[in-house]
Amino acid sequence: MKRHVEVNRDHWNQMAADWVAAGERNWAAALPDWGEWGVPEAELELLPTDMTGLSAIELGCGTGYVSAWMARRGAQVTAIDISSAQLATARRLAAQHALDRAITFLEGSAEAVPCPDASFDFAISEYGAAIWCDPDLWIPEAARLLRPGGRLVFLGSHPLTILATPADGSPCEPVLHRPYRDLRMADWTDVEVDPGGIEFNRTFEAWLALFRRTGFDVVAYRELYAPHDATSAPFAVPAEWAKSWPSEQVWVLDKR
Repeated sequence: MKRHVEVNRDHWNQMAADWVAAGERNWAAALPDWGEWGVPEAELELLPTDMTGLSAIELGCGTGYVSAWMARRGAQVTAIDISSAQLATARRLAAQHALDRAITFLEGSAEAVPCPDASFDFAISEYGAAIWCDPDLWIPEAARLLRPGGRLVFLGSHPLTILATPADGSPCEPVLHRPYRDLRMADWTDVEVDPGGIEFNRTFEAWLALFRRTGFDVVAYRELYAPHDATSAPFAVPAEWAKSWPSEQVWVLDKR
């Protein structure tokens, strides 16, 4: 097992209890919202309105609420996550919401999914694989899993959040603390402030090159800022910082 997979598995097993309440809220939500700032689905439109007859996969599902949103729109869903503790919450909530027959949960890495080629019409990751898996592995894996014409949507940290985070892990500042060139990953395991796992990102040029060689066309790209009235600071991203610089990015891709 690669080091980042083991580190991130252990990190999320240890953190799982801290995410139960958020998972319960999102499973109970009438409408989806996305990311750190709760951007409404009506604004981002990341999911097809009607997913009846579609086969969908969530890559790095955590507590599984995105899978629930897809199942309620009619999809037959597979959800994979490396954390057994997160999956325990997801399975409990699926049974509680009577969606356990619509969602199949798998324990494993989104870098190597135990499903046949061309199994899915739609793939999505909100954080999950989008930041905790190596894009050079999980993007080709998503391409393998999707049928021609299938769609991949992912939302995760903007590259600027890594560049603007001090070396000790303190919240983002309006200063660049590390080079953009050759951006690949950030290891937060030994930082002084809020140590965590191993996070991945890429430069925009590198993202586009990766999409081209794995057979994806870019349909849409969004940079997400904090709302003007935001006051809270999720993770290491202060609201005031994220009102001026994007803290999250969304890619929407179609497989050729």
